[in-house]
Parts: sequence; C-alpha cells; structure tokens
Amino acid sequence: MADKLFLGYKLRRLRDQRKLSQAALAGLLEISPSYLNQLENNQRPLTVSVLLRITKVFDLELSALVEDDDARLVAGLREAVNDPALGAGAIGLVELRNASAASPELAKRVLSLYQSYQQLRERLQSVADTLPSGDDLEAWNPPRFPYEAVRDFFYYCNNYFDPLDQAAERLYDAEGLRPTELERGLVDHLKARHDVRVRLVAVEAGGSMRHFDRDSRTLSLSAQLSPSSRCFNLAHQAGLLSCRDIIDDIVASARLPSEDARSICRVGLANYFAGALVMPYRAFAEQARALRHDVELLQSRFGASFEQVCHRLSTLQRPGARGVPFYFVRVDMAGNITKRHSATRFHFTRFGGACPLWNVHEAFAHPGKILVQLARMPDGVAYVCVARTVTKRGGSYLRPDRHFAVGLGCETAYASEVVYSAGLDLAGEQAAVPIGVNCRVCERADCQQRAFPPIGSHITVDENNRSFVPYLFG
Repeated sequence: MADKLFLGYKLRRLRDQRKLSQAALAGLLEISPSYLNQLENNQRPLTVSVLLRITKVFDLELSALVEDDDARLVAGLREAVNDPALGAGAIGLVELRNASAASPELAKRVLSLYQSYQQLRERLQSVADTLPSGDDLEAWNPPRFPYEAVRDFFYYCNNYFDPLDQAAERLYDAEGLRPTELERGLVDHLKARHDVRVRLVAVEAGGSMRHFDRDSRTLSLSAQLSPSSRCFNLAHQAGLLSCRDIIDDIVASARLPSEDARSICRVGLANYFAGALVMPYRAFAEQARALRHDVELLQSRFGASFEQVCHRLSTLQRPGARGVPFYFVRVDMAGNITKRHSATRFHFTRFGGACPLWNVHEAFAHPGKILVQLARMPDGVAYVCVARTVTKRGGSYLRPDRHFAVGLGCETAYASEVVYSAGLDLAGEQAAVPIGVNCRVCERADCQQRAFPPIGSHITVDENNRSFVPYLFG
C-alpha cells in the first residue's frame, strides 16, 4: 500500500449507497465528522486503523477497497487524451490519476465522448466516397453503437449484480433445481410459475434459437441447441419473467444514452441471471475452489459450456464471499473483442486490436486445446492466462460455423488456487511474456511484434540502420 492513500470518492460513494450522513458514518468509524469530511475531499490520507474500520463497517475485503479500481478508467483516459488529434504532448499518469480520482463520472463521460468520436471518424473514413454533399450533409446523422456503452457499464460494475445473483440463487433453492435434471426443472418452473409451455422446433436458415410468444405463452427453442445452451435459454426466459423489476431498476441506474442501449442491457442482465441460475453462487464458488478452477471439471459438474463456466468465474465478486478475481474475454478470428468482463486490473483495449502476443490469438492455431501463458502487463502485474477456442455451429452446410477464442485469467497472486499454474515458473522474472493492451498505448520499446508506434511518441528514422524492432521511438 502506498505511504499516502486517498480514497475520498470511494468513501463518499460507500456512504451514499448506505444512505448515511457524515455524522452517522463518523460515529461508526470512531472519528470526528470534520476528519471524515477531510477524508472524503482527499484533504487527508487514510490511516491503516481507519481503513480497517471502513472494511469492517461496510463488510468489504481490504483488497476490494485499496486495489486500484480506477486503473481501468485511467488506462482508458490515457488512450483517449493522448491521441494526437486532441493535441500535442502526452499527459502523464499522475495527472490522469488525479483527474480520475477527483471526478470519475466526468472521466467516464470524456471516454464516452472519445468513443463516439472514434466511431464517427471510422464511419466517415469508410463511407467517404458515398457521403452526401451540400444541404443533405447537414441532415446526415450516423447511427451510434450502443453495445460499447453497455459493455462499459458491466465493466465498471465489475461484472457483478448482487440483486440478480441473489434472486437466481433463491430461485434455484426454492425450486429444488439440480444440475443433472436442470432442463426438466426449468421447463417445469416456467409452466408452473409463469404458465409458459416450452417446445423444441426445427429451425431453417435465418431462424431464431429462442422465441417467446406472449399471446400463446409459448417458448420455442431451436432443436439445434446443445443441452447447455437449452438450459441457458430457459434460464434467460425465467429471468425476464421473474426478475423484470430488478432488471429495470439496474437499467435505470445505468443512465444509458439510448433506448437501444437499454434494451441491450436488459438482454445482458437476463443473460447474467441465466448464468447465475445455471451455476448458483455458493455451490459454484465452493466447487470452483475445491477443483482449483478447472473449467472442464466445472463443466461436467454443472452441465455448462466452456464459455459459460469462464464467464461465471469472472462474476464471483459477492461482498463477504468473493472468489478469485478473473478476467473473461471472447475474441473472434479478426482479433475483435466481442465480450469482455473483468474483476481484475487487466486492461482491455477500447480502440483497435488486442496485443498479438496474448495467447487468445494463438488459440486459433490449436483448436480445442487449452493454452496457458504467464504474461506480464506494462504496469508490472503478471497474469496466468488461459485460452481455448469455442465453436458455434451453423447447423447446416450453407451456414458456416463461428469460431471464437475464450480467454480467462487471474493475477499470479492467486496462482496457487488455479490448476493452470502447474508447471509455470512464477518466480522467474524473464518467464512471463511481455504483453500490452494495444500497440497504440503500449510503451514497450523492444517489441518486435509491434504493428505501429504508440500515440504521442516521436519516431526515430535512420536510413543507414534497420533494427529488428519495427519502430524506434522516444
């Protein structure tokens, strides 16, 4: 922990969430209201004794409070504000950390604005030849992409939603559901509690994998779905029907920019509920620790897919019962990140492709094989990284399969709790592969895999010398 620790915003946010006055919280922490006011305004650093009392009052683990939760926000800001289009000269990490700590909501809005700018610039570049001219140009309004707004919301919530998670676990227990008979149990639940009939249907090309007809109260599932996918879709529908109020409350709190984004968020939260119902928190967390987070063994215990288990592992952040913090990511063959969730300090790229040295890319060369990598990010934090391909079947000859690589990882501080650390040289400084977030913001000067220099850097060109490193910069 740093000599001086300032957590004013976090402390104020915790107090607001519990609806406590400064005087009330000061009494619980056994300090004066004036001292608490100074702490919340970052005028005084936190002492160890006060920090420990805070964790006790709010039922938090120390790591959850003092770890750099804002690191992902700072990383995003650094990528955005150091874009040459926004001005010359780089803004240092200290200044960015100060700005993020002083007003994290403002920092998020700056990121949102930059993201909109990036999307608009890419769209303009791609359709430059077809842009209208004259008066028509003023009426041209390119559509916004709401998925990133929802993805960011999940990201900043650490991919954990306690009301939904608790509701799923209560439903699992109340209905007496079991992994070995989960599909039958969910079908019975939908019929008994919601008067919904489930049927399997043959689906032609372009059909739906799941369709709910409100008038007939019929849920149709594609016969092409695997058993784990059928259970997940049944649980998804159960979440929409039984937890609509909870989902709507969470969506309202997200303050998303459009109705499209709110609709996407509802689907995402229903999917979250589905994962929590198929793999209920306490039972899943207990098995995960006992099996040292072996994904394949967890698959067999809960009848879930490899991707579903990896995703669920990244959500085990219930206060007072936290699991190992994992990141979860899904990447397509072009390097696009289609899913990303994290309870770690691992930084995902917001703009452009991911680091080519990361093992999620290598996974495509070894279909179905689990790859393990010891990797170190530029901030010095090392991770045990697991990657494996997954395939979504097209269902017919004329409908191609979709291939993705799923990545799962945790910091090496938790390596002893993860089966995939077996055989890794965790102590060797040179054993870890040096990866980065993205070439745009990675400052590693000796990377031979670099696609282009980092933003804001000064490139050195020597016509008489060619280095193995693609770009020399300072």
